[in-house]
Amino acid sequence: VPRSLRVAVSVGIGLFITLVGLVDAGVVKRIPDAANTTVPVQLGLDGALNGWPVLLFVAALLLLIALYVKKVKGAFLIAISVATVAAIVLENIVHAGSSVKNSLGWALNVPSIPDSVVASPVFSTFGQFNLFGSFESIGFVSALLLMFTLLLSDFFDTVGTVTAVGSEAGLLKKNGTPPKVKDILMVDSLAAIAGGAAGVSSNTSYIESTSGVAEGARTGFASVITGLLFLLAIFLAPLVEVIPSEAAVPALILVGFLMMTQIGEINWKKPEVGIPAFLVAILMPFTYSISVGIGAGFVSYAFIKWLQGKAKDVDVLLWVVAVLFVIYFAIRPLTDLLT
Repeated sequence: VPRSLRVAVSVGIGLFITLVGLVDAGVVKRIPDAANTTVPVQLGLDGALNGWPVLLFVAALLLLIALYVKKVKGAFLIAISVATVAAIVLENIVHAGSSVKNSLGWALNVPSIPDSVVASPVFSTFGQFNLFGSFESIGFVSALLLMFTLLLSDFFDTVGTVTAVGSEAGLLKKNGTPPKVKDILMVDSLAAIAGGAAGVSSNTSYIESTSGVAEGARTGFASVITGLLFLLAIFLAPLVEVIPSEAAVPALILVGFLMMTQIGEINWKKPEVGIPAFLVAILMPFTYSISVGIGAGFVSYAFIKWLQGKAKDVDVLLWVVAVLFVIYFAIRPLTDLLT
């Protein structure tokens, strides 16, 4: 994979998590379809940053930036902790409530001191799966196309995430590939299977890992600690739910900035480099999908090289992946055609 595309993946993921953070904080909101407007999103509510939760997010972001600029160790954890305490105090004063009932309320969960910090985990969905259910409900061909879509999406989401995190940590090899990539993909695939078998969402590599890298994580020990804390969180769910998204997402914004710093490495003057890199970086946030951005980059890179008469310069594997992504993008009409 050309270095320009690898850099663009990191930049695109940085933009993606920044947008996710801004949406979760209520800074960017979708304009209701009923408005019949051509503008899909807007600043806050009615074009302004209204509501105490949004103001808390802004304050938390400024605090995190200040701590980062001053090179304070544990800046992310300190900012989230201070913002969470401030959110609890603020909610007790203004009673903003949930955004479900109040458009100016807290986005995901209302910060309040729980009655109990311990709760029994619920395992009602454990083992509730059917290996052949999709074949029975939508047919053999449709099920195969569905599996292909999920495989391609999960694989390249993982590759993009691991490459971006590895690049931020300075752990990539000279050729730009992550070390022990086969082991990484094996663990990720087994985790995805385990997640489905347990009746929960797919376990995979998460781009939020870059916040740990930003704090100095390099050896994998931070991942072990994170896993143990997740295990502990199963029983401490009420305590974890105290943290509002407005207090946590400033970390995503700053991590997005850190990942954007690589953008200068892309040679924008060469169309075979700049156009695919642009599509990768811009489509990830706009489509809310890492794999879509990667696919657009691969397809456009191969296409431009072909137009330039340099098709032989493109690795055979990249051509194969480009063709697979063309199928991926056309999966709906192909499904209709074959079923």
